[in-house]
Amino acid sequence: MLTLDNIISDRGSRYAVSGAPCHSAAEATALLTELKRHRKFAKATHNTWGLLTAGGPLKNDDGESGAGMVILRMLERAELRDHLIVVTRWYGGKHLGGDRFRHVQEAVRLYLAALSG
Repeated sequence: MLTLDNIISDRGSRYAVSGAPCHSAAEATALLTELKRHRKFAKATHNTWGLLTAGGPLKNDDGESGAGMVILRMLERAELRDHLIVVTRWYGGKHLGGDRFRHVQEAVRLYLAALSG
C-alpha cells in the first residue's frame, strides 16, 4: 500500500492518503485493516475511501459526510478502476467547513500524481 503522510495541514487537522490495487469490498476491508495496523491510522478521526469496481462504485465516508463521493468522482475523472484510495484525517479541533472537501481533492490529486510517477 502506497501512503503519503502529513501532506496537508489546516487549523490543526492533518491529512494522509493511501491506496492499493483492489477489486472488491472484501479486499477493501482487508486493506483498511492492514492500514489500521499502524496505530497512527487506527487512531485517525476518519479513514474515508472510494473504489471503482466492475460491480459498481464503493465508498465509505467514515463520519466525514460526502468525502467518499469526492474520492469516487476523482477516480472516475482519472479513469482509475480497481484501485482503493483512502484519505485519512486527524481532526485538529476546528471545523474546516467546505475546505475539508478541497483537502480531500488535493490529497487524491497528490496520490494520483505519485502513482503515475
